[in-house]
Amino acid sequence: MKQVLPLAIEGGMSQSGSFVLMLCELDGDRQMPIVIGAAEAQAILLAKEAVETRRPLTHETMVHVMQQFGLTLKRVTIDRVVDGVFYATLHISDGFNTQQTDSRTTDAVTMALLSEAPIYVDDKVLEECSVRIEKTDEGEPTVEELEAALRLCEETEDYERAAEIQAQIDNLKKGNV
Repeated sequence: MKQVLPLAIEGGMSQSGSFVLMLCELDGDRQMPIVIGAAEAQAILLAKEAVETRRPLTHETMVHVMQQFGLTLKRVTIDRVVDGVFYATLHISDGFNTQQTDSRTTDAVTMALLSEAPIYVDDKVLEECSVRIEKTDEGEPTVEELEAALRLCEETEDYERAAEIQAQIDNLKKGNV
């Protein structure tokens, strides 16, 4: 399993009303595109940007209910892909035991963002469905990739690594100006 970050959501090219969720390998150079619908894109973007709505959306309600019962979303795994459909699993803990439950990938990603839980992709799925991401001329990650990694470090409170990544971002921006 490899950890990934939801990097971006882009307008779909093949189908009207479709979007592409780009998952970026945390310690690697691959991105995995997943075609999603407009409602799913909106839910992920709202969770990613921590936008507050007047009333809780379904994913927020689910996370709040879990929290009220002492349950924690420990991680999300994207386990397999069959005929272009991705399958995910929620790993939910009560503090003593962890149970797994099937989930739509978009729901799992949204709940992971709301819960600040890590997202992992099975090695075989990543190998089959990912593409290599573009590096700068020096072979270094792009600013966008570094900013995604920085957000994860901040979320997981890895401030030493966050400072290193911020320095890399600053150096790249100085070189690009």
